[in-house]
Amino acid sequence: MAPTAPLSLSELTAISPVDGRYGAKSAVLRAYVSEFGLIHQRVLVEVRWLQKLAAIPQIEEVPPLSDDASAYLDAIVTEFSEADAARVKEIERTTNHDVKAVEYFLKEKVANHPELQQVSEFIHFACTSEDINNLSHALMLNNANREVIYPLLTEVLQALVTHAQSYRDIPMMARTHGQPATPTTMGKEFANVAVRLDRQMTALKQVQFLGKINGAVGNYNAHLSAYPDVDWHQVAQSFVTSLGLTWNPYTTQIEPHDYIAEWFDALCRANTILIDLDRDLWGYIALNHFKQRTIEGEVGSSTMPHKVNPIDFENSEGNLGLANAVLGHLAAKLPVSRWQRDLTDSTVLRNLGVGLGYAVIAYQATLKGLSKLEVNESVLLNELDSNWELLAEPVQTVMRRYGIEKPYEKLKSLTRGKRISQADLARFIDELALPAQVKDDLKALTPANYIGRAVAFVDELPAHLDNL
Repeated sequence: MAPTAPLSLSELTAISPVDGRYGAKSAVLRAYVSEFGLIHQRVLVEVRWLQKLAAIPQIEEVPPLSDDASAYLDAIVTEFSEADAARVKEIERTTNHDVKAVEYFLKEKVANHPELQQVSEFIHFACTSEDINNLSHALMLNNANREVIYPLLTEVLQALVTHAQSYRDIPMMARTHGQPATPTTMGKEFANVAVRLDRQMTALKQVQFLGKINGAVGNYNAHLSAYPDVDWHQVAQSFVTSLGLTWNPYTTQIEPHDYIAEWFDALCRANTILIDLDRDLWGYIALNHFKQRTIEGEVGSSTMPHKVNPIDFENSEGNLGLANAVLGHLAAKLPVSRWQRDLTDSTVLRNLGVGLGYAVIAYQATLKGLSKLEVNESVLLNELDSNWELLAEPVQTVMRRYGIEKPYEKLKSLTRGKRISQADLARFIDELALPAQVKDDLKALTPANYIGRAVAFVDELPAHLDNL
């Protein structure tokens, strides 16, 4: 039977595992993309806008602020607390409007400061709610990216590079279509993923976080009605860029959110690369190519005591899928708004932290999984030594160079669907019409040393990365 009274919110009662089971892992995002984070940024934008108005000579009704008044306003932002956010939510229960509640909260805060109380009606001056919201959302995402997302991805990238370099010289049999294929090295395989992830991290860095503050439909109608001699277009540009954002001069009531779609799309691509990594490592663990360091007290199965499951990569894969589902919907929906604005973006934007939360949980799981890997070199070498047919490729390629008829077909006849030994291959080579030195060179090949320039790729890896 369900409890008769509503349960209080905690990690045990949270509906979403982002704030429940995985709350400790997603907590790093709370200051940036929670309801508190949104309210905090709204307060910042409103305060900075009032300070901006006071610096415009034509607005005589808001004279330049004294140092004391400016410091008082700055403190409202820097000392903003959970209690302050709770007061805003309390006001909202009366206004039923979240941005208006911030305006009223600020008017309360300045009521006992005579200089600021005199200009309190210029809080939220000429603004539509979306002037405040779009800037707040941009600041939230920019801060979350700079302080959480990008640093975590950098940790993952560094871990991939470390593994690439650690496994630089360890040969392994590749698999294409799940079947034995030309050898590579374990280090080169990690290098491949590192370069892919680095590319998407660069794409994330290149996205410009946009903002606008141009009124109800983007034309400064209210601004110009009150102060027609002010160059509001220039004021808007100066204000938006002062927040560390890129100014978008062409909007309707809302900033159209295209940049959010761009950023989320790049993040989804990075996540997809990590899903690919998770699945590959899961498979390599299943093949015993990797062992996993055990952690004292951990249990792999409730009934099979011997198991050490690849749970970190499974956890990562699942949470990355959830992240991409949420972020993908946000990227598809947010750029679409009926006419000059509808409200569907508002409810969707409240889920910015949900998609990022799943991603952050996944990145930490990937890092934990990578930290537990121990390559099983003997298994890799035994697998290579059991597949001498892998050398059919170099032998038939050299045969082509020396004009031997039907090289591919001859090697196909010798190796397709069969296992051959080193001796079998040596006998085949000896019967070929090739120079003696070429025969010796071919017979010197082994599945373990037929790795092309895989080692060189790892050595050159740092030069191909822009984010370490």
